[in-house]
Amino acid sequence: MGDLGSFLPIIAMFAVVYFFMIAPQMKRAKQEKKFASELKVGDKVVTKSGMYGKIASLNDKDNSCVIETLAGKIKFDRAAISMESSKKINSLSE
Repeated sequence: MGDLGSFLPIIAMFAVVYFFMIAPQMKRAKQEKKFASELKVGDKVVTKSGMYGKIASLNDKDNSCVIETLAGKIKFDRAAISMESSKKINSLSE
């Protein structure tokens, strides 16, 4: 019983780290993956670097998309699209 009592704080610390750091990060990664897979042509998006545009085409082979901006069309990886900013833009335009 004494050995278990000395390990209890360490076990509790790992549980706290898991529930406050690891689990939310895994949930967010799952949401971002779902968001990237649900993108469709015509969606208004913002890249993580801050570039605004509209999706012109999607390529499932290399997981990329072409975004139409005021400067022209630019090819991006789907992971480069910011989920939060894009959801804000789409909610404002509806």
